[in-house]
Amino acid sequence: MTILDVRSVSRRFGGLQALSDVSFSVPHGQIVGLIGPNGAGKTTFFNVLVGLRPPNSGTILLDQASIGGLRPHKVAARGMTKTFQNVALFAESSVLDNVLTAGLLRHPVNAARNAALQCLERVGLAQVADKRAGDLSFPERARVELARALCTKPKVLLLDEVMAALNPVEMQEIMDLIRSLRDDGLTLLVVEHHMRAIMAICDRVIVLNFGRIIADGSPREVASDPQVIEAYLGRAMEKSH
Repeated sequence: MTILDVRSVSRRFGGLQALSDVSFSVPHGQIVGLIGPNGAGKTTFFNVLVGLRPPNSGTILLDQASIGGLRPHKVAARGMTKTFQNVALFAESSVLDNVLTAGLLRHPVNAARNAALQCLERVGLAQVADKRAGDLSFPERARVELARALCTKPKVLLLDEVMAALNPVEMQEIMDLIRSLRDDGLTLLVVEHHMRAIMAICDRVIVLNFGRIIADGSPREVASDPQVIEAYLGRAMEKSH
């Protein structure tokens, strides 16, 4: 069953065509990687999906209901949210309170607190719930950002560079977590520069270049696509060595 259906979505910034006629659908329970060179439109596309930027044209359907142009809190209430590449926590507040704020989308305060504790447990951070968020390491802050997104109870979760600046052990832990979230019934779209991680965890990979989809297929198919190699993958794989 299709959970997300994107039809001919375009977005301009003045004279710059950031997204051009982007179309694809995502079945429930799939992990989809979104890759491409810097400036390809990946972050813009995520921002359009969650309502941070309205599309100039096209249709976005979440669970068969149109969400294109809705404000971010409305999109989150419908069941889609994203993590942010530049993690911005309330530094003076506790880790628990940072996650609790997201739980208020669906729960009164006490229930939101319980939901936040469950989400911190889910990402392996229950032991730092009372810690000041500003005292966390970068990998811990990234996990808090993930817990906060999970606390909105999404059907579709967009992960924007959640593995940035992680060491190999931390990266493997996040990859295992992403797989387990999918096993719990979540659908995930993942923007990531670590090609080995993308190829390992994704059921499918979509490649953007200059705001257009140039490939869409299994990791193996995309990795051997000459157009993808020329545009991006060869350089990305070289950097990952």
